[in-house]
Formats: sequence, C-alpha cells, structure tokens
Amino acid sequence: MTDLTFRDATPADIPTMLRLSHAGDARGADTPPLDPATLDDPRYRAAFDEIVADPRHRLVVAEKDGEVVGTLQISFLPGLPNFGMKRGLLENVHIRSDLRGGGHGSTMVKWAIERCREAGCGLVQLTSNKVRVDAHRFYEKLGFAKSHEGFKLKL
Repeated sequence: MTDLTFRDATPADIPTMLRLSHAGDARGADTPPLDPATLDDPRYRAAFDEIVADPRHRLVVAEKDGEVVGTLQISFLPGLPNFGMKRGLLENVHIRSDLRGGGHGSTMVKWAIERCREAGCGLVQLTSNKVRVDAHRFYEKLGFAKSHEGFKLKL
C-alpha cells in the first residue's frame, strides 16, 4: 500500500489538476499543451463549480506528504440496461509522472473503484487515448478489459 490520501478537490487545486492532466505524456493528440498564463481563466472555475454541484460527480485529488500528486473524476451514471445497473465512469485519471511504477496509480484507481462499489455501481468504465499504450497496460493489469471502441465528435 502506498502512502496516498484522497480528498475532494477544492478550487485551489485547479492549477495542479490541469498541470497533471496536460503533462506531456498524459496528453493525447486532442489535448493541446497547457498555457500556464491561462490557469486563472474563469472557464476552469465555472467547469469545476458545475461538476462539484452535481452529486453524481466527484473531482478527487491524491496527496502524498501533503502535496497533490494525482487527480481523477468519478461520475456515477444511471442506466436502463442490465435492470438499471449504475456505472462508474473514471475520467481524467493522472498520477505525477515521477511516481509512476511505484504503485501510486494502482492505489488511486483501486480507491476510485471502491467508491464506485460503495455507490452501487455494477461496472466501472474508462477511456484512454490510443497513444497511451503504457496506460493501457496499466489498466489491463488492474483487471480492465478492452471491450469497446470509442468515438468522439468535436463540436
């Protein structure tokens, strides 16, 4: 077990969360580099406020020695198939690059899976950019299976 603690994110965490999700090896082709001059753009705070206002979503940070080193969003999705089975959706899952390989990412994802289980989810799903092959191996090691092909339509 790693020495991570988890908590719901606060507005003060927004810059760190953005840096983690825009790190060079975390970005896919559809995520441009983060311009540090835009970290205080009010659209980030508006998005943060919208997410945390909905009880079906959580923005979470992982801390090590009091420093934010990971982030993820958990969304709880109701569904009609499988007798109304609820799904947990993990989004924007990132651990600081210098901590990868030490079990921190596994601890973070397992923690999120447990939150989904507690919320009554019968399934946890996520997507990962096709270029992130190391991340794919990581998720498969945790028991995730490649079961669907994903599609995006930019609007």
